[in-house]
Amino acid sequence: MKFLDQAKIFVRSGNGGAGALSFRREKYIAMGGPDGGNGGKGGDVWVEVVNGLNTLIDYRFKQHFKAKTGTHGMGRNRNGAAGADIVLKVPAGTQIFEEDNETLIADLSEIGEKFLLMKGGNGGFGNAHFKSSTNQAPRHANPGQDGIERCIWLRLKLIADAGLIGLPNAGKSTFLSCVSAAKPKIADYPFTTLHPNLGVAAIDGREFIIADIPGLIEGAHEGAGIGDRFLGHVERTRVLLHLVSANEEDVAGAYRIIRNELEGYGHGLADKPEIVTLSQIDILPDEARIEKLEALEAECGRKPLELSAVTREGLENTLRLMIDQVEKDREKNNEPDKKHEGDWLKW
Repeated sequence: MKFLDQAKIFVRSGNGGAGALSFRREKYIAMGGPDGGNGGKGGDVWVEVVNGLNTLIDYRFKQHFKAKTGTHGMGRNRNGAAGADIVLKVPAGTQIFEEDNETLIADLSEIGEKFLLMKGGNGGFGNAHFKSSTNQAPRHANPGQDGIERCIWLRLKLIADAGLIGLPNAGKSTFLSCVSAAKPKIADYPFTTLHPNLGVAAIDGREFIIADIPGLIEGAHEGAGIGDRFLGHVERTRVLLHLVSANEEDVAGAYRIIRNELEGYGHGLADKPEIVTLSQIDILPDEARIEKLEALEAECGRKPLELSAVTREGLENTLRLMIDQVEKDREKNNEPDKKHEGDWLKW
């Protein structure tokens, strides 16, 4: 399945049905009078968050969605049926923006959440509606009200408990593949990861979701490299795991680059709890490892973890620190622990 986190679509609610202009004509019934029915209401446009979706790929090849028009009223006081609604099904974490892609309309984060995006037009009144003591034979009926049409943007921000950040080739995808069933692409060149990946990690019987985003480079918050598009996927996380590769000549500088990008991007990313690790330590001799750990500690202000996804050194300790922070945040927000069944979180 391809991953798509942003889509522009055209939506239109249904027109209301027209009221009928009709007069009763029956044998042996004198002065039958008006009997035109009302038109039906046009269909509404709804957006619903459903389980089992984690991408907006359904909106890549179909971008036009129109609700049905209400049925016109008919004679013999028959009212028209309402037009069928249209429901746009989206994954949890979807935001809806106006055509300018800046004005937020709705932020949908809970499974089962439903949002009325646009109402259908009201049906028109038939001439029977206008009958009165002073107007026994009205000869006019209302047309149905037009529906609303607009272009909107759908933007997905992944719902994950923890996010992996770091420069390209810091070992983020390798870490994710070792602690979950996810199978991200892994290679020894930069920007191997071109779209976010999700995985469910478990430790001591506790589960949480990890999001791996493409590597950042200096100036990413201004659009350099892949840019800041994917930073939105870690906005909703509870903790960040910052991986600094032991292969970097200047580990302190590598750490500083990512921190600057988080601060430049804003949206509270720089204020999130952060766990710092020196990753890929299996490539270093003991003396070089100590030297780089000290340099990284001096920069970040706390002792970093030592991590190697290949030898699994420090893997369980890292997961325990992550889940502890996740559960601490859940308790703070009075959220129940969630079990993540199945393997739908992989792409």
